[in-house]
Amino acid sequence: MQEQTEARVEEIRQLVKVEVGISRWFAIGQDRIDAFADVTEDHQFIHIDPERARSEAGLETTIAHGFLTLSLLSAMALDATPAIIGTRMGINYGFDRIRFLSPVKSGARVRGRFVLLSLEERKNCEVDVVWSVTVESEGGKRPALTAEWINRFYLNENDPVPSGETQA
Repeated sequence: MQEQTEARVEEIRQLVKVEVGISRWFAIGQDRIDAFADVTEDHQFIHIDPERARSEAGLETTIAHGFLTLSLLSAMALDATPAIIGTRMGINYGFDRIRFLSPVKSGARVRGRFVLLSLEERKNCEVDVVWSVTVESEGGKRPALTAEWINRFYLNENDPVPSGETQA
């Protein structure tokens, strides 16, 4: 795992519309897919049975759950995006858009590309950051998924967001 960089709100604000970072590659092996199937109770054959995936769905092998790929965004973000100095807590606030564009085959590797779409001060000590994320599957012709992902960060009381223009 790469160490996450840190930056002040005003420094990150300057990165709107810029690709901020690319995560490391994450291996999507059958063991990870099976574990995700067990946790989510989604045991559809296209995820867990290579023979049926070939014979009944015409796939080369099993494919990862779209939600498995989506769930890796948090780890990818730690690799690729700067932490806001003075953050006491961050949450997933939601998504404006998610599209699963191509399947991730068992044995593939994926990584995330992060473009900062906006940074907005909600209240003093509260910041919303919106990322355009593209998850690539190594060697794939199309992205595995694209999303607009909203994160909310709560800053320490002694590190309020500097007043100034917000980007939206």
